[in-house]
Amino acid sequence: MQLPLEIDYRNVQSSTPIDTLIRTRASKLSRCCPRLIGCHVTVETPHRHHRHGNAYLVNIRLAVPGSAIAVNRGHDADSGHDLYATIRDAFDVAERQLENWSDKRHEHERPAQHDLRDAG
Repeated sequence: MQLPLEIDYRNVQSSTPIDTLIRTRASKLSRCCPRLIGCHVTVETPHRHHRHGNAYLVNIRLAVPGSAIAVNRGHDADSGHDLYATIRDAFDVAERQLENWSDKRHEHERPAQHDLRDAG
């Protein structure tokens, strides 16, 4: 099943390399968690800082059964991070949060362990 993916750009020009990076990383998320049912990515520059360069903000919202995971990651140009690094950082955080969600879900789904010695 292909993951439903939405990509929005706000004050940022979309490009094929940016789209490809986002699609590749979203695909990796769906392989790491097959229960992922949706992904919405917003890439924006919220303010234009002429003295300090453009700030980049990447928001990722992941839809999983019974819950949602939100990641907000931002860097300004002075931090040495470009837009691609900001996208990679956001997806790294999203992957960790998705793994944590999956681990917690598995803990709740495991049947209780019974001590067989008490059965006799």
